[in-house]
Amino acid sequence: METLLPIHSPLFLPVDGLDDQPAWDMLFGNGNPLVLEIGCGIGDFAVTMAGRHPDWNYLALDFYNKGCLKTCRRAERLGVANLRVVRDEARAFITRCLPLASLQAVFINCPDPWPKRRQRKRRLVNEEFVRTLSAYLRPRGDLYFSTDFADYGREVAAFMPRQRDFENQLAPDLWRHDLPEYPRSKYMLKFMAEGQDIYFVHYRRTAQPAGEGIP
Repeated sequence: METLLPIHSPLFLPVDGLDDQPAWDMLFGNGNPLVLEIGCGIGDFAVTMAGRHPDWNYLALDFYNKGCLKTCRRAERLGVANLRVVRDEARAFITRCLPLASLQAVFINCPDPWPKRRQRKRRLVNEEFVRTLSAYLRPRGDLYFSTDFADYGREVAAFMPRQRDFENQLAPDLWRHDLPEYPRSKYMLKFMAEGQDIYFVHYRRTAQPAGEGIP
């Protein structure tokens, strides 16, 4: 069992202290769009993206206490103030704490691939989960998924065209191994150094005028 280290950062939001459907505009001090990263790890990707986009209210979510602590420390050290860190399970947090059609973007980077065949039903990203996310994304909101595990990447790339509420932003490709402006996390760089490809999938929630992807 993970030893829970105390996190005293003002950027950390203890989940047991969050109301159902929190007033995010009050917690961030503004009404900017919400962005969610599921599985922020040590926060390198989250802090980079929040720093690039001061007009976003960035929620960095992870289930591991040490990752949450490191994310807070990194954001504080770099002066990134538009980021909040929550330790919780993704499905529980989304359904309890987020309004429908509230997310401008969702990032899911290198989640646990559960590589053994008997384990694959435990993968986070499946058709049911994507249908759930579609209800929480704004019209024209972006969904980014990446993985170093080829089977997982191809599985997600294969079922996403069946999701009627999403449009492929990499068409005609179903996935790519490079998105030039996409930050590489520590884990991605480790996998790439070992010669593994990263599979990137990018879809956008349908409706309303098209915007841009990652600037």
